[in-house]
Amino acid sequence: MSLLRHPLAQVGAAFALTAGWVVVVASGAGLATVPTVAVSGLAVLGASFLLAWGAETAEKDVPRAFAIAVLAVLAVAPEYAVDALYAWNAGAGGATTEACAQLSAAATEAGQTPLARACHDANLAVANMTGANRILIGIGWAGIAAFTVWQARKTRDPAVVSRDGWLASAVTLDREIATEVAFLFLATVLAFLVPLGGGIDAVDTVLLVGIYVTYIAIIIRGDVEASEEHVGVPKYFQDWSLPWRPLVVLFLFGYSGAMIFTAVEPFAHGLEDIGLAVGVPEFFMIQWIAPLASESPELIVVIVLVNKARSTAGFNALISSKLNQWTLLIGTLSVVFSLAYGQYAVLPFDAKQAAEIWITAAQSYFALSILVNFEISVREALVIFVLFISQVLLEFAVIRDLVVLPLSSYELLLAYTAVYVVAGTALFAVRRRALKQMLGLAADAGRRSTSANTSARSRPGPSTSTTPAPTPTAAGRSPARFPAAGRTTGQQVARERTRGERTLRKRVARRAGPTGSSNSGSSTRSTSKPSTSPTRSARSRTVPSATPTCSCSPPATPARRARC
Repeated sequence: MSLLRHPLAQVGAAFALTAGWVVVVASGAGLATVPTVAVSGLAVLGASFLLAWGAETAEKDVPRAFAIAVLAVLAVAPEYAVDALYAWNAGAGGATTEACAQLSAAATEAGQTPLARACHDANLAVANMTGANRILIGIGWAGIAAFTVWQARKTRDPAVVSRDGWLASAVTLDREIATEVAFLFLATVLAFLVPLGGGIDAVDTVLLVGIYVTYIAIIIRGDVEASEEHVGVPKYFQDWSLPWRPLVVLFLFGYSGAMIFTAVEPFAHGLEDIGLAVGVPEFFMIQWIAPLASESPELIVVIVLVNKARSTAGFNALISSKLNQWTLLIGTLSVVFSLAYGQYAVLPFDAKQAAEIWITAAQSYFALSILVNFEISVREALVIFVLFISQVLLEFAVIRDLVVLPLSSYELLLAYTAVYVVAGTALFAVRRRALKQMLGLAADAGRRSTSANTSARSRPGPSTSTTPAPTPTAAGRSPARFPAAGRTTGQQVARERTRGERTLRKRVARRAGPTGSSNSGSSTRSTSKPSTSPTRSARSRTVPSATPTCSCSPPATPARRARC
């Protein structure tokens, strides 16, 4: 292996991409807008590679779903930071539901008073959140599906199924993601109800955050799967021994997370400034350009996985990111707002942002109806992308007065919401068996997690009894026939011991017989009268052979049972 191809050389190159931003942060140097975008963008790129390598390395020691969930949270951490900033400013400015209701939409948009600016920041927090979620599906899911099929010509990705017909080739997904899909489906249904309360309140926080916490509690109890064949940097680090391998994973996660958290916000704001300089409205920049920048680490990580023919892990990361943004991100906005306000309060938003939440939930509903059969074709990905980009472009044209539509911006959002809901419902009706199967797989995963936790609590400690447990020979059973894949409880061990001893006692009694007749294969015969002790009678007629036999029925001693 050449020096440049060594895994450590690749790691060094990724760290080199982040070095410029480390120097800028450490020195406190101020850069112009364009250099800031360039330096912070390179840092995001390098950190994304380090994050992907850390997640792949971690799969050897923790369940893959949990490693990918950690990756997803770290990759979208900047999105949390941007949303939290707007929610904090809204709370600090006193933007309560009652106060914002007294302002007109034009006054809120202008932001000429502190209260109007605070209410505008509350709307921006919701807009940034909905924009990030729609980008993740409209560009992330759709783009990665098409890229995976195209890249399969070189990677020979086994997850890609080639089919005849117009854009009929598809990417098949791992059925293990049924848990993520089911929880995302539940969160999507609840999201339709959020605007009905007039804001994001404590009920929304408890329900949505509770969904994500339950999801993490299930996947963290999963088994560590047999690791896929990794190459390059992950394979190199997976060959390290304990405790160095986990330490490397923690360092990669920590360093890349710190780089992404500190670099993406200046990167996004730099892009906003460039857009405003060329005449793009502020609201449009914050809803679409800033989230696109903050989602870039996640998309880069997935592209890295797809290039390694690991599209299944890539889609797992995308779905996990969507789940945590659609639950944890929305739920924490109310908490940040209340902390800034000084007491519990509801994060307010106007009617247009209510429509933005509805269209985001509807897009998620439609996308899940496509994934419910655990595959997505290029044709389906194209439909997702076209619906997404057409709505964005039409809204931009309406805002800039480039076209005149018979619909307002609010009505346009509701129209697209209706299209998503109708199309999604039709697909779910056609694929109702797949939906039932998906929910069943998710329920099975939950039951396995619960049973594993119960078994862990009920499993007895080391026994002090001198009576040996029955062995496969004595009990006539192998450990593989025990429930729970060979894991037994104390009651199961006692039950198997009793059953084995009872079986052997019956065999000895049948061999003894009431008349004391001998075995047909014996070379010596006993002339004694029938014994009243089955064990003694059986022992008196036992023929010595090359393989000694013994009786384990009472009153045999514990030592003799152990030999059996």
